[in-house]
Amino acid sequence: MVMVDGAYGEGGGQILRGAVALSCVTGKSVTVFNIRGRRPKPGIQPQHLMGIEAAAAISGAEVEGAEIESLDLTFRPRELRGGGRTFDIKTAGSVTLVAQTIIPPLAFADRPSEVRIIGGTDVPWSPPADYFRHVFIPAIRAFGVDASMEVKRRGHYPRGGGEVVLRVSPVRALSPVRSIERAMVQAVRGVSFCTNLPSHVASRQAASAERILKAGGYANVRIASEALSEAGGSPGSGITLWAETGGTFRVGADAMGAREKRAEEVGAEAANKLIGELQSGMACDRHLADMIIIYMALAEGNSEVGVSSLTMHARTMIWLTKLFTGAQWAEGATAGAATIAAKGAGVRNRSL
Repeated sequence: MVMVDGAYGEGGGQILRGAVALSCVTGKSVTVFNIRGRRPKPGIQPQHLMGIEAAAAISGAEVEGAEIESLDLTFRPRELRGGGRTFDIKTAGSVTLVAQTIIPPLAFADRPSEVRIIGGTDVPWSPPADYFRHVFIPAIRAFGVDASMEVKRRGHYPRGGGEVVLRVSPVRALSPVRSIERAMVQAVRGVSFCTNLPSHVASRQAASAERILKAGGYANVRIASEALSEAGGSPGSGITLWAETGGTFRVGADAMGAREKRAEEVGAEAANKLIGELQSGMACDRHLADMIIIYMALAEGNSEVGVSSLTMHARTMIWLTKLFTGAQWAEGATAGAATIAAKGAGVRNRSL
């Protein structure tokens, strides 16, 4: 039994999600205590509960403590089973955080999977759906994960109701990745959207971002604008940008609309974030690094990536993967940026 202190490091839901995912893939039972111990409302919340239930369904796990506000969870996985499933969060809880939890187990399952997840596609404190499908999923393909995500409907706070379809095919093992400094930026692409708002909101976000990017020296910029109408859905807007370099990773950034923010401010925020990430010269943006730690730990062989900044989230995930896999890690620093290297555990699919 692996014992995990849920108050370690940043002490948030990431520890719980990561522990459940790693438990499924390694086959090791886990107890997480002090769940979200550093947060104002500690314990399991609805979006965390759906991630646990989804992972339990995929792994046939025996679970204790899976209830709202629970501070302790014990998770005992069995065999990983792919196939078709639907998971409805029933709130605006993040669909991408649920997807982040279940992709590793699905990649090590016995058959391909198609999973519908219903909830919030673009909500605070989580990767927007466009970042997930245009930055994160291409990154894990480099490790050998055959995955895709389709956005069927946008969902925003407070009503949720968004829907994505996640498709994942199993792998025998993950491949290592080495990508430290990024190549020259070939193009910047993006998606600016608004839901149940005037269509000019999306176009103004895009125009503002494009203006700043071009002023920053990036000439090849193309941002798609989407104005959507979703019956019964909450209004919302956002923009995701990514730089294509021809290298292993795309460098991404995003911003979300809010009542007090003009559309131009939203576009400018995303553009300035992206320019800041690109100034490091590293292959990986700070948020992507958080999300690929688990894949580096599970892969066969030695991985090394350069990242614009090593966050507390990333350090917490490094600590967590050590508990489950025995992966060996090394960190380096260079001119305000960082490198992280892992000798992966070489976990193999027990079903193939």
